Amino acid sequence: MGHYFVSPIPTPTSPTSSLPPLARLEHCSPEQVTQALQNLRSIYLERPPIIESAALPEKHLPKHVIHDTSVPDSGYASAEEDEDELVEDECEGHADEFDVDVLRSDSFERDFVIRWLTGFAARSDVWVASGADSADSDARMELVDAAASLLAFFTGKDDEEEEPITRIFAFPGAHPVEVELNDAPLLSTDHTSVGLQSWASAIVLSERICADPKAFSLSCSAANPLRVLELGAGTGLLSIVAAKVFQQQQQQHPHVHPATVLATDFHQSVLANLQTNIDANFPCPPSSSLLSPPCISLQALDWQFPVYEDALASPFDVILAADVVYHPHHPQWIRACVQRLLAPKGVFWLIIALRPTGRHEGMSDTVTEVFPLASTGSFKHEGGGGNLKLAILQMERLGRHESMGRADESGYILYKVGWVSC
Repeated sequence: MGHYFVSPIPTPTSPTSSLPPLARLEHCSPEQVTQALQNLRSIYLERPPIIESAALPEKHLPKHVIHDTSVPDSGYASAEEDEDELVEDECEGHADEFDVDVLRSDSFERDFVIRWLTGFAARSDVWVASGADSADSDARMELVDAAASLLAFFTGKDDEEEEPITRIFAFPGAHPVEVELNDAPLLSTDHTSVGLQSWASAIVLSERICADPKAFSLSCSAANPLRVLELGAGTGLLSIVAAKVFQQQQQQHPHVHPATVLATDFHQSVLANLQTNIDANFPCPPSSSLLSPPCISLQALDWQFPVYEDALASPFDVILAADVVYHPHHPQWIRACVQRLLAPKGVFWLIIALRPTGRHEGMSDTVTEVFPLASTGSFKHEGGGGNLKLAILQMERLGRHESMGRADESGYILYKVGWVSC
């Protein structure tokens, strides 16, 4: 774990007797939570070495009362109550050694772990905020992510991968847009697969695009075909929303040029899920249809080592990106891509989440470091003439939506970036 190193637990202990009380979570140190998570991993994720049968200890577990058969709740409240009672009742058995196979197969212990992890996730923002300093909050955020990975393991089917979730988004506007997305489970073996799930910043920007496409330069033209690019597309929400907006415009004005939308990402699993989402939202039209399907496609793009070929060989009028900055190097790589791919009169819309704590704290500052503000006075005007440089033309602070986004997100910043003369 990033900042705290604890010696491996030699013998696993039962979760009901070792997990710290959620009611007193803010008083738990990162070391205590690390120890608790290591204990869970040693029980459920790590296979113990083969031991000679003669050396096997007697199998025993703490006695549990028969629980009621009422409808189970979500676990957010009951995890705290059940877990506190068990800690008090069974504290004497905390140091007991249990056979890991028996612990792993005990459904009561497993259910208790799921409730505890769910409750921990619900209280994680308070626990992270209680860190002594930024380094401590950083370490706590890493532990929250580790706990989330464990919860994802438990909530999946036994011996099968976690089930994907189908999400339906309905965006209001003059012509409402509905999008169906497949949020695939994160890969437990690859932390870079975050694009398999939809992020709140993309939802926020999609809402604004649907409310006023023209404000984002997303209007089909009878003069020239519009080209739109999404960087770090993930599930493809922005690309699909843009394509659906263009589809509506073409229905209303059949003589406009069809727009082209290209969704890009790097991770192969993300690209596969992205294709699934495109197919779900744009099935092949019947042969009798008078409308051609929207021109939306995908292509791999590595910001650090970009290859500008095929659809990426020509510039784009609009570039979109949502929550793509989570490493100090990302703005530099993204700027290089935008410099190469943005048309002379094009616009780049970037929205990022504001995270005041954790390892992504201050990422918004890295954006303004590579994209200077056009209002500083060192630039003449937007568009052609002279030496052109990318700069921030407009910034807008957006509030956090209720019940949307991660606990560490306090809001969002929307940047409008374009070419200005030096």
